[in-house]
Amino acid sequence: MQMNQAQEQAVQHKDGPMLVLAGPGSGKTLVITERTKYLIEKHQVPQNRILVITFTKAAANEMKSRFLSLIGKEHTGVSFGTFHAIFFTILKYAYRFNAKNIIRDEERVQFLKEVIRPLRLEFEDEKEFLNDILSEISLVKGSQIDLSNYYSIHCADEVFRTIYREYNQKLRRARLIDFDDMLLYCYQLLSERKDILKLWQDKFQYILIDEFQDINKIQYDIIRMLAAPRNNLFIVGDDDQSIYRFRGAKPEIMLQFPEDYPTCKKIVLDKNYRSTSNIVEAANRLVKHNQKRFYKDTCSVKGAGKDIIIKRFSNLNEENQMLANEILNLHKQGISLSNMAILVRTNLGSGALIHKLMEYNIPFRMREHLPNIYEHWITLDLISYIKIAMGSSERSHYLRIINRPKRYISRECFDTQEVDFEEIKDYYEDKNWMLERLDQFEYDLALLAGMNPYAAINYIRRGVGYEEYLKEYADIRKIKVDELLDILDEIQDNAKAFKTYSEWFTHMEEYKEELLRQAAVSRNKNTDSITIATMHSSKGLEYQVVFIIDANEGITPHKKAVLEPDIEEERRLFYVAMTRAKEYLYILSSKERYNKVMEPSRFIGEIIKDNAKKKSKKTN
Repeated sequence: MQMNQAQEQAVQHKDGPMLVLAGPGSGKTLVITERTKYLIEKHQVPQNRILVITFTKAAANEMKSRFLSLIGKEHTGVSFGTFHAIFFTILKYAYRFNAKNIIRDEERVQFLKEVIRPLRLEFEDEKEFLNDILSEISLVKGSQIDLSNYYSIHCADEVFRTIYREYNQKLRRARLIDFDDMLLYCYQLLSERKDILKLWQDKFQYILIDEFQDINKIQYDIIRMLAAPRNNLFIVGDDDQSIYRFRGAKPEIMLQFPEDYPTCKKIVLDKNYRSTSNIVEAANRLVKHNQKRFYKDTCSVKGAGKDIIIKRFSNLNEENQMLANEILNLHKQGISLSNMAILVRTNLGSGALIHKLMEYNIPFRMREHLPNIYEHWITLDLISYIKIAMGSSERSHYLRIINRPKRYISRECFDTQEVDFEEIKDYYEDKNWMLERLDQFEYDLALLAGMNPYAAINYIRRGVGYEEYLKEYADIRKIKVDELLDILDEIQDNAKAFKTYSEWFTHMEEYKEELLRQAAVSRNKNTDSITIATMHSSKGLEYQVVFIIDANEGITPHKKAVLEPDIEEERRLFYVAMTRAKEYLYILSSKERYNKVMEPSRFIGEIIKDNAKKKSKKTN
C-alpha cells in the first residue's frame, strides 16, 4: 500500500520519543508494522531489541501476523504482546513464576465470595455485585490509589477496604497473582532492582505502543522505566478515542506526553481511509466540543457519500419499527447483514429492539452477552408476586418478596416447602399490627389475581410499595434508583402486549429460547446476521452501515455523567460510535420512552448546529 507523507514520516523516525496521533481509519497498524520493518532493514536494529505492545491478545496476534507477512518470514525475534504478557515475562524470570501462579477468573470469583459471605451484605444480583467489586479492585491497583483515600462506588468505604485487604491476603497465601498484580509486582521489582531493570532496558531498546490513549498510570510508570535512558518510545493512539476511564485509562497521560518528553516529535495521521467525508466531518464537529484534546482536523480520502440520517420518533416502538424496515430495505439493496451494526450505549434497555428483530426474523449476533430482562431479579420479584396471587404456595416465591417492601415478617415462618398462609397468621396471632400487615398482603394478592400483567406490575410498584423498596435498596448499594426504575419501566412496557399471565409467561420462555438460538448464531461466523454491540465494544471495528439508536439525553450522554470530564468521555464514546461507519450512518432518538418524555442527545445538537453555521457561512 502506498503510504501518505505523514505515515512515511512516522515510519522513518529512528531515535527518541515520538507521538503519533492516529485518528479512526488512518492506518496506524500499517505505521507500526512498517516502522518495525524499517528499524530492522534500514538501521540494522536487532529484532530481539524491539518490543511492540498492544492492549489485547487478539490485537497482538494480528499485529505480529501483519508484520510477518510484511517481511515474508514465519518467525521473528521481535516481541509482540500485551502489557500483561510482557510484564509477566519479566516476573517469570525474577520470581520463577509460571502460568499456575496466575489466578483463574473462576478462582477470583470464588475467593471474593469467601471474603464477602461473612460480611452479610445485601445485594440482589450476586454476579453483578462481584463483577463491580472486582472492577473496583482493578481500578485501585491500576491507578496506585492509597486505599485509605479511596471512596468506594458500590458499597460502604470500610466494607470495600476490608474486602480489598482480605482478597489480597487470600491471593498471597495461595501464592497466586491476578492480572493487576502483574503490574504492581513488576513496578515494585523494577523500582527496587536497578540491575534487573538494566537487563530489560538493554533488551528492549525500541518500544512501540499501540492504542496508547488506553494506558493507565502504573503501565505508563513501568514503560517509562523500561524506555530510559534511550527513550526510544514510539506511541500511537488517538486521545479522541479514549473511552475506558472507568477501567483506569487516563487520556491525560497521552496529553501530557510532550511535557514528559520535551524532545518528543509529533505526527498527525489525519487521513481517514474508512469513512466518507460526511461522516468524518460530522464526527469532527462533535469531538471539537471537547476542551482537553490535541487539536487535529481529520479528513476523508473518500467522496462526500450519503447524508447522515438523523431522525426523531414519537416513541420507542416507532424508532424500532423504522430500524427494522431500514435494515430489510438495505439488505434488499444488496448490503449483507454482516456489514451492518446497531450500536447501543448499554446492553440494558435493548429488550424492545430484540423483540422487533425477532418479529421480523432478522438474525442478529451479539458482541457480548446480552442480558435477558426476564431473568433480572426485579422481574423475578414481580413473577413471585403474580405466582402467589395465582395460587402458588411455593416457599421460594414467598421468601423472595415477603419483605419487599419491608413487612418485618420472619423467614422462620416459612419452614416447609409449601406455605400455608393461615399458619403464618397463627405464628403472629398475638401481634395485631403484624396481622394487619398480613391482611393487607392478602388483600393485595386478591386484587392482583384479577388483573392483566401491565396493571399488576403497576399495582405492585405503587399500590404494594415495591418502588419504595427499590429506593431503599439503591441507597444501600450506592446506585441511582433511576437505573432500577428504568428496568421496571421496560418490564412493564413489554407486558402491555399480553392480556393474561399465562400469555406473558409463555412469551418469556419463547424469548429465552430465541436468545439462546441467537447466541448459537453468534458463534457461527458464517451466518449472515446484523451485529448488536455497545459503543465500548465496537471500538476497533468497522461496518458499511451503522445505526446509533436511543440517542437521547440520559442514555447518551449517560445519566451517570455529571462532571465535565465525564461528559467529555461520553462525547468521545459517541465519536467512536460514529466513526465505525464507512458509508451509511443513522442516528435515531425518540420523544417518549416508557411513558417518559425524552430529550434528544446534546450530541445531535452539536453535530447539526455546527453544520448549520457552516452552511450559512457558505451561503453569505
